[in-house]
Amino acid sequence: MGVAALIIKVIDLFYIPLVRRFMPRQLFGYAFCGVMNMVLDALWYFVIYNFIVDKQFTDLGFVVISPHILSLIIVFPITFFTGFLLNRYVAFRTTHISGYKQLVKYFLTVLGTIAINYISMKLLVEHAHIWATPSKIITTLISTLYSYLVGRYFTFRG
Repeated sequence: MGVAALIIKVIDLFYIPLVRRFMPRQLFGYAFCGVMNMVLDALWYFVIYNFIVDKQFTDLGFVVISPHILSLIIVFPITFFTGFLLNRYVAFRTTHISGYKQLVKYFLTVLGTIAINYISMKLLVEHAHIWATPSKIITTLISTLYSYLVGRYFTFRG
């Protein structure tokens, strides 16, 4: 049994009748994969920040990068690819588009999500004067909805 098949079996265990009433299977799988990728992101960040970057500033000669930003830069490609693979082989399995085309589309989707996060936080915090934490929650909801819809109807369209 492959990793994707194992993950699908785990998702099916949690897709209980109560959840079925409120959420389609594909949306539940997408949410499950998103949470998995978030957990992987946090674990990778912890390991990289504490043991690889070792909480040290890095001088590249033309710029000094703080340890938390360097850790983000290192973690991003890892979780980018795990997110792509989880979406392609678990959440949106019905697609018939080539992997390369999907990867390019997924990259564009991620760029869109980054833009939405940046713009939403700027608008909510600096212009609407909403506190940062509630703004982040609203932004996460907006970007998650965007990611799911773009994933379903553009990146991984069946």
